[in-house]
Amino acid sequence: MRKILLWLFVLVFTASLARAQDDAAQQQIDKLSGQIQDVLDAQAAQGKRIDALEKQIGDLQDKLNAPGAGGNASADDLKKLAGQVQEIDKKRQSDNEQILKELEKLDKALGVAAPSHKPSTSVAATGTNNPASVGPQKGYEYTIAPGDNLSAIAKAYRAQGVKVTVEQIQMANPGLNPKNLVVGKKVFIPDANAK
Repeated sequence: MRKILLWLFVLVFTASLARAQDDAAQQQIDKLSGQIQDVLDAQAAQGKRIDALEKQIGDLQDKLNAPGAGGNASADDLKKLAGQVQEIDKKRQSDNEQILKELEKLDKALGVAAPSHKPSTSVAATGTNNPASVGPQKGYEYTIAPGDNLSAIAKAYRAQGVKVTVEQIQMANPGLNPKNLVVGKKVFIPDANAK
């Protein structure tokens, strides 16, 4: 009977030991299951973030491919810009005219004579590559006054009905340095309308 009791005791002890091991194993399984669930939840959250980022990238690509994006101007943008440039140019011309009027007032106040209209015929220098400057030209002789520049001289003649540009004055006066006009020097002002 002692042997049976001993075996029974060993059997109960082994069963309780096995049961304790089963409980420990179950706890580890539960713990691992919880960790696996956390990883799956984190993976699902990352999937949602990736989907949101893919959508944002798609939206940005659509905006980039849309007309008027990426530094390309649409026709409306160009028309609007052209209108603004024309408005600025009108203001610039208005300011230039106002400046010339003020200069004329100052000239009158200082007693400086306005551009003279002495008709003359000039033979332009030969050897230039410009066929328009070859041969006699009709126009006016002008004496440079203090503060003159070619733009103001051309503007003053245009105001008096002579159609002339700065370029035409330069072509008619070879060797003339527009940045260094000599006071008292005579320059030829061509008049395309003169016959």
